[in-house]
Amino acid sequence: MQFSYCNPCLVLDAYRETALRTDGNTASFQRTRGDQQNQEKHREARNVQADGGGVDISPLPDNMTRVVEDSQKYYIWESFGPTERKTEYLWVDLNNLHKSQVRIHGILSNTHRQAARVALSFDFPFYGHNVRQIIVATGGFLFMGEITHRMLTATQYVAPLMANFDPSFSKNSTVRYMDNGTLFVVQWDMVRLKDRENEGAFTFQAALHSNGTIIFNYREIPVPVEKINSTEHPVKVGLSDAFMAFLPASQLSDSKQRTIYEYHRVEIDTTKIVSGSAFEFSPLPTCLQHTSCELCFTSNLTSDCGWCNTLQRCSDGIDRHRQEWLDYNCPEESKGKCEDYNPVLPEATMSSFNNLSLELTPSLADLEEHSVTR
Repeated sequence: MQFSYCNPCLVLDAYRETALRTDGNTASFQRTRGDQQNQEKHREARNVQADGGGVDISPLPDNMTRVVEDSQKYYIWESFGPTERKTEYLWVDLNNLHKSQVRIHGILSNTHRQAARVALSFDFPFYGHNVRQIIVATGGFLFMGEITHRMLTATQYVAPLMANFDPSFSKNSTVRYMDNGTLFVVQWDMVRLKDRENEGAFTFQAALHSNGTIIFNYREIPVPVEKINSTEHPVKVGLSDAFMAFLPASQLSDSKQRTIYEYHRVEIDTTKIVSGSAFEFSPLPTCLQHTSCELCFTSNLTSDCGWCNTLQRCSDGIDRHRQEWLDYNCPEESKGKCEDYNPVLPEATMSSFNNLSLELTPSLADLEEHSVTR
């Protein structure tokens, strides 16, 4: 399946089949610093919402203020220069692989501002969430979100070099990818910037490892990234994730609007992006990986975790499941202790319980177990 994306554009609401006009101003996705910036962003959000129902991409409202920043809570990263030995080790040479292992995406290699869905052969952990399908865009990035819309450049991305690339300009420009079961690599090969084609061809790749590690590799960077124009297309390098929440469409209406909130972003120093450089992002433990109440509260690998017994989930409340966390009153429930969910029975009760002989009736024994995915 292919998608076109644009900026500015209409954001399509997959739920109500209506459109929300946005101004495409990337200022609303920058870090929130200072009261003046926050007020301006909230005002922009209200202006966007006033246009009607849709998937709104905006900052958090005042009662959910959260700074989007490189907190290193989710990833740590290192950069490697052209002369460092590890740079060559990190590069995945698609030319040395058998042709059957590498696919050239015909549509993406011959179009501008297009994106296509690709299924991974393994679960890729991204911000603690297992992702099985991604969207590859001609503009040098991967969209990792579950809900597709036309503002794919806004958030939930893995962006080795998001820019206005046009693979259709040259027959030598391709978007290639490979998946060997533990590694997925996308390479934007000899792609050129729209209307700046004579400045040279870019070759770079993003590699997703099954353990959650992300590698950005840069083979040919003919133009400094800070000199790439972002007027027609956002220019971003890094990682981002968001959650989707429900807000009232208006104070006079009972209907609710799905709104996407970016809760974290990794931004790297673009001056370090040169030909032959690389970046390695290593995931940090998250609350979501703990599968029991005891681990959730006692693990020294994470902090600020709470256990929601109703959902059987460990979370700090800020992840892709935030709306469900709120709907099931998990903020209150997570204030409890594990003993509240697994009360310790008195010894006498336990000894008499252990002496009981339990037998399943045929009707119970014949029931099949069905897993429930939330």
